[in-house]
Amino acid sequence: MYAITGVTGHVGGATARALDEAGEPFRAVVRTPGKVRDAVVADLTDRAALAAAFTGCRGAFVLLPTNADGDDTSHRRMADTIAGAVADSGVPHVVMLSSYGADLAAGTGPIRWLHHLENRLRETGAVVTAIRSPHFQEKVADLLGAAAGAGVYPVFGESADVPMPMVATRDIGAAVAHALTRPPAASEVVGLEAPVYTERQVAEALGDRLGRKLEVITLPRPAWLGALTEAGIPPGLAAELAELYAAGEQGLLEPRGDRTRPCTTELEVTLRELV
Repeated sequence: MYAITGVTGHVGGATARALDEAGEPFRAVVRTPGKVRDAVVADLTDRAALAAAFTGCRGAFVLLPTNADGDDTSHRRMADTIAGAVADSGVPHVVMLSSYGADLAAGTGPIRWLHHLENRLRETGAVVTAIRSPHFQEKVADLLGAAAGAGVYPVFGESADVPMPMVATRDIGAAVAHALTRPPAASEVVGLEAPVYTERQVAEALGDRLGRKLEVITLPRPAWLGALTEAGIPPGLAAELAELYAAGEQGLLEPRGDRTRPCTTELEVTLRELV
């Protein structure tokens, strides 16, 4: 039995499906009652409930959602609660969704909270597999409104022609399920290798799916905060995202780890599902 958090999201849902296809039993852990049948209700800020959900499991999958307030204290407190629940439950192996750049303690926006969670989990005594992911291909969904409505594809950067890896969440779920069912002897960091695209290539592929040519608009760094807040993102989170984009521009988000795992789903497959 494996405990899976975030089953109503992209990665948790993909992990649950991968385990189900492999015939592996799992316990869905949700924050809101009624969303998933036969699930265990435990908020990620409730140490006792989360520990109870993990108790008796061979392994657990955890992630750290980003709160809209972008507050540093609340995210670190949530990470501490998750780690405390792991320690209390005695679950022997934990797989964590992390990110490129989580080896750095600062200068990466929201990713620094994953750095904190990685380290706190390693202090629990459980074997920890940190799955460090690049950008999700599914992030295109956030731009569908602008693309379908105004015919534009905004890029937070000086250039739309910088190649970067982009992974499908189905591949992340498969990697998590593989790690859960084949626990290592000691804690490790697994970097996901994924197909590489530029933002302009993404815009062209999305435009083909929508049946229209999209105008790629690059936004220089001074315009990031204003654009994010005008889009309705709270100022605190907007500042964190701006720092994240800057880290990408500076080349800080790299796949550093103990080993890598290839992910092969192409962007076209993901776009067919999204559009």
